[in-house]
Amino acid sequence: MLLAHAVTLSEARSYVAALADNARTFDASVGYEYVLFELDRIHGAEIPPITEVLTDKRDVLYTVAEAAIEELVDHGVDGLQVELVLARLEDARALDRP
Repeated sequence: MLLAHAVTLSEARSYVAALADNARTFDASVGYEYVLFELDRIHGAEIPPITEVLTDKRDVLYTVAEAAIEELVDHGVDGLQVELVLARLEDARALDRP
């Protein structure tokens, strides 16, 4: 995995993890955790560490996570896999709304 790919994946994982930590419901938190599992499954043993996230605003966290996941296609991740992860992210977000 090249550095740019690792940075993008780390950003995606970090913001999804922050969404899980800040979720309003248990089900939403579990939904975000499933997104993390899928990202990890796609990348096998090459998992960069989670980095610090400087906000706890869910809209910002979601937007950055979504953009980073979409960017994974530019690093060779299969587009269908990315779309499936994005669908899981949207499902988790739907559970996280009041």
